[in-house]
Amino acid sequence: MTHRSGFIAIIGRPNVGKSTLMNALLGQKIAAVSPRPQTTRKKQLGILTLKNAQLIFVDTPGLHKAKHKLGEFLNDEAKDALDGVDMILWLVDAATSPTEEDLTISSLLADVSPRIPLMLVLNKMDMVKPDEESARVDEYSQLVNAASVMKISAAKRLGIGELLEALIQASPEREAEYPEDQITDLYEKEIAGDLIREACLIQLREEVPHGMAVRIDEFKERENGMAYIAATIFVERESQKGIVIGEGGKMLKSIGSAARKEIEEMGGRKVFLELRVKVSKDWRNDPNTLKLFGYGKKK
Repeated sequence: MTHRSGFIAIIGRPNVGKSTLMNALLGQKIAAVSPRPQTTRKKQLGILTLKNAQLIFVDTPGLHKAKHKLGEFLNDEAKDALDGVDMILWLVDAATSPTEEDLTISSLLADVSPRIPLMLVLNKMDMVKPDEESARVDEYSQLVNAASVMKISAAKRLGIGELLEALIQASPEREAEYPEDQITDLYEKEIAGDLIREACLIQLREEVPHGMAVRIDEFKERENGMAYIAATIFVERESQKGIVIGEGGKMLKSIGSAARKEIEEMGGRKVFLELRVKVSKDWRNDPNTLKLFGYGKKK
């Protein structure tokens, strides 16, 4: 029986639903998701093993116009994901016409080897009016020479089955690359840090958008089956620290409660989560601090 296995880079501008799509394809949450752009800051593999196929999705940060050294790192991460893959999935937001960032991505994709198939996937189709659907598909299709075009809603899981089948058929014939029980290349500790930052983005909304980083200080398994996690949330200004903590510590408690729930669901066990907040002035433009937080600029 034929077995297929393929590495698939998921690329797109910020907040088009790349992590939501990967979670939907895998049928479980391994990537942080929030309504705020740039939730994803590093490449992450999502590994789906089926009876006759293994699909390795490479989730990437959203490509955007960088305003600081962190932004440069995010763009490098996304571009590097295009090297050595079997297929590129360009995810776009069908609820809006192409943006300047979409045009930049289409130019980048034009330089990719034609031997790598490109699939154009229009997300959020549930938000497109029926009489605008055809025109919106044409707007994006004209930007690239795509091997195929798919229409989905990752959040509502519409069209996911059809997309999955198309990805399997487009993958090369070869054996699985990873053990069948492995679902990602990140450790639970790293994912926990992302889930804490996700909780920050959701709870804080627009108040401290992207000036936050999370460092896991301790991650220990206890004899009673619980996990103990101590983490520090870093912000860039003293005023932001007060916002994250909130009056009487209420906001930090809300962040901790939301993050703990997600981490417990991921790990399948109880978690004791301890959070603190520190200021690291202008850390997004400090190369040494970026390296400390795992965002070192590539050579």
